[in-house]
Amino acid sequence: MTSTVKSSWFTTRHRGTAAAALAVTAALVAGCGSSADDESDNPLSEGKADGGTVVVGSNNFAESILLADIYGEALKAKGIKVEYKPNIGSRETTYGLLKNGSITVLPEYNGSLLAYLDPDAEQKSIEAVNAAVKTQLDEKLTLLESAPAEDKDSVSINAETAEKHGLTAQSTLADLEDIAPELVIGGSPEFQTRHQGLIGLEKEYGLKFKSFKALDAGGPLTQAALTKNTVQAADIFTTDPTITKEKFVVLQDPKNLFGFANVTPLVYKSGLSQEGIDALNAVSAKLDTKTLLDLDSQVQLENKDPLDVAKDWLETVGLH
Repeated sequence: MTSTVKSSWFTTRHRGTAAAALAVTAALVAGCGSSADDESDNPLSEGKADGGTVVVGSNNFAESILLADIYGEALKAKGIKVEYKPNIGSRETTYGLLKNGSITVLPEYNGSLLAYLDPDAEQKSIEAVNAAVKTQLDEKLTLLESAPAEDKDSVSINAETAEKHGLTAQSTLADLEDIAPELVIGGSPEFQTRHQGLIGLEKEYGLKFKSFKALDAGGPLTQAALTKNTVQAADIFTTDPTITKEKFVVLQDPKNLFGFANVTPLVYKSGLSQEGIDALNAVSAKLDTKTLLDLDSQVQLENKDPLDVAKDWLETVGLH
């Protein structure tokens, strides 16, 4: 996808995961998650937290709620008082709440945030993306260090195709060049005409597929078609739990055709101490895409409480 489309995809995709997010949030409000002790009654409340309380917000989808719990619990482990405001809404809402100090910390995605702030910005490296974001941010905000973990587009193949052609998680898109003419690839209708789609796959990797099947944007139609082998390759998002469930193989993208979407905390500067900044950066340093996929799967496939998943993972990496 282009940067502009990347931003709009997040809006669309998050509507698709809203049911899961609402289920998670309902559990939180019921008292089994982060809201049990310290969440305000109204996540859209614009009142600033009392004293030294850090308000950790999340957008309206399951992964954002999980990430907020991870970052929030890491702050708690340092003795910092935390209040949660989960499932607030889209970036258009949460960015405004950050600017006025109603939220102190929000888990963001660097390239998608840049596309929101500057749709025409190029994305050549993580460092360049983050530097560009910082030039566009409101002066009261700052971006912390990015995690290796990304949630972005990928070309993934099903287990049957991977076994047939000897492809593994270490294989790259270039490894498809000889076999692409045998494969049907699926994705959203726009995937056929985007540079971050079939056009770029041919230009950057020389891939010419047998045919294209128009489905949806990484949603249930695409997942089902790949599972049933109606298509052998598809545009699947890199932390989609279906990858784990159906043993899809995500092909590496060394030329970074699909841009950047690294998990990165966005922070209201005056609301977080250096100790808090260091705690969040320590979390990001430990969080890679494989780990995030596993944590998402625990929440969305195994129906585990996101707060419990967050605490357990932080303990395993020595941050809780």
